[in-house]
Amino acid sequence: MRNLRQIAEQMMQAAIHAVDPYHLILDHARVKNQQLIIRGRHFNLNDFKHIYVIGAGKASAAMAQAVETLLPGRISDGTVVVKYGHAKSTKTIRILEAGHPIPDENSLAGTRQMLRLAEQAGADDLVIVLLSGGGSALMEWLPEEISLVDLRKVSQALLACGADIEEINTIRKHLSLVKGGRLAQAIAPAHGLTLILSDVIGDPPEIIASGPTVPDPSTFVQAWQIVEKYDLQSEFPVSVLKYLQAGLKGAVRESPKANDPAFQKMSNLILGNNLLALQKAAETAQMNGHSSMILTDRVQGEVQEIAKLMAGIFIAALKYGHPLSSPGCLILGGEPTVTLSGNGKGGRNQEMALAVLKEMKDFRSHPFYFCSVGTDGTDGPTDAAGAWIDQDSPGKAAAQSLDLNQFLKNHDSYHFFQKMNQLIITGPTGTNVMDMMLFLF
Repeated sequence: MRNLRQIAEQMMQAAIHAVDPYHLILDHARVKNQQLIIRGRHFNLNDFKHIYVIGAGKASAAMAQAVETLLPGRISDGTVVVKYGHAKSTKTIRILEAGHPIPDENSLAGTRQMLRLAEQAGADDLVIVLLSGGGSALMEWLPEEISLVDLRKVSQALLACGADIEEINTIRKHLSLVKGGRLAQAIAPAHGLTLILSDVIGDPPEIIASGPTVPDPSTFVQAWQIVEKYDLQSEFPVSVLKYLQAGLKGAVRESPKANDPAFQKMSNLILGNNLLALQKAAETAQMNGHSSMILTDRVQGEVQEIAKLMAGIFIAALKYGHPLSSPGCLILGGEPTVTLSGNGKGGRNQEMALAVLKEMKDFRSHPFYFCSVGTDGTDGPTDAAGAWIDQDSPGKAAAQSLDLNQFLKNHDSYHFFQKMNQLIITGPTGTNVMDMMLFLF
């Protein structure tokens, strides 16, 4: 029988392939009799003078390649912004690289190009928007009152405070001229088709990439409540606080809601998500003789707290065969958070593996393998996608005098697993559907 690590690697590869954006688009879309048909929607290509393609996200370059394959010779122009290192070769659509998770000058420059295309599109044109995880940082245009330096400070504070992605994006949408439905306003009166790869729990389109082409249900009031919840008044620049306060008073226009005419000719389709990846991973485990169970695709909250719960489930499986007996595989997905302190280096997946190791350090006689990985191939500001542990990891750590508690306290999981030679390094995968956690035993 193949060892547990090999099976886990096969599961990860199968899961990533299942949510490969290039294949997702070509599997769901076709052109027949001059009709673009996708998920039951029909677009008569003869009705459009021009087709423009814009978008942002870690997976959007592969999505752009797929659209060019689907519509050869029909695309008039296009601009897509991806994270540095995630670019791919295209013919007509320009692929630009920019900063993630903190926006930079290229984020603004690329978005300005997108907006020019959106604004020049007329009533008889089609604008195809490609969105995936990372789009919130990569697609940005700011009010005059807010500088890029201000926005970077906001992004850093939000990432460090432990806010979840919905809260982060609620703030982002109310400091932006492109997020929260405002891109749809720029596209109107043209027809719009947004193709989405979800990296958000529950797949709410208003949260994915900060919902640039869907109505925004959030408000300035909710944005300010998040500022107060995390005590960010001392962290945010004065200009940002003033802008949010102006929004509270009605001096800044609220983001567009469902009754806005900009959405009348806009279609939004989610093509892939975390659950699709987990299902393929489960199928692959079963092919290798392991009973599998997807516990959830909605893991969220603080990593170290989640790790305690997960480790309890894993220990019950090892000791009692519940909810699965060996050979088995428990699978989870989602996007937990880390509230930063200390001066370490790591990401939420590496910290998850380290926190689970702490909880399972006494289970050295039970063979198991656990890994937590980011499906995009990157985990925090590191070159790793995640990390793995097994029953031998506690002994290896002890032999090197590595103090689990100290590494966790400093959020220094990267250097811990680097010393253990247990980082998972894949490079950019070209997709992004949150995180995946596998426990084989």
